[in-house]
Amino acid sequence: MEKPFIFDQLFEKQDFSSVPLAKGEYENCIFRGCRFSHAFLDNQNFMECIFEECDLTNANIKHTIFKETFFKGCKLMGLHFEDCNDFLMSVRFEGCNLTLASFNGLSLKETPFIDCTLTQVDFTGADLSRSIFSGCTMENTLFRSTNLERADLSTAVGFDIDPSINSLKKCKFNKEGLIGLLKKYDIVVT
Repeated sequence: MEKPFIFDQLFEKQDFSSVPLAKGEYENCIFRGCRFSHAFLDNQNFMECIFEECDLTNANIKHTIFKETFFKGCKLMGLHFEDCNDFLMSVRFEGCNLTLASFNGLSLKETPFIDCTLTQVDFTGADLSRSIFSGCTMENTLFRSTNLERADLSTAVGFDIDPSINSLKKCKFNKEGLIGLLKKYDIVVT
């Protein structure tokens, strides 16, 4: 059975955690102030959609497609993006809380994370080459076998990245951020 095609729709202040969003292919839709917390968003298709000030905390996004999707001011805590259908996956984040989210093994080349909280996010095995982490807080974020080549972390704070197990060629850091590359050595910098 084919999913219905929903185009150019505005969904405002709806609670999809109690009444599920209809399965479908959503294109160029805007979700503003909607609640998806603990909702089942599995097997959905979102193409060129905008989520603004939405709460998707712990939503099930298994096999969901996010193509050219923009999240602005959203709570995305605990989301397992690696469970999504990663074919043509393209996302942007601005002012979002992604605490405890996981991007394990995903290709997220050139992904912008602008003014986001990335506390305890798992980027293990992810390709974040050329991605931008502008003004992001990255306390206890996990980088292991992560490709950060040419990524920009020059205004990110709180990260702890081990250069011996991550690819950092041409990655940008500011001087204060360099301490985040030395934490494993327990060096005191004054």
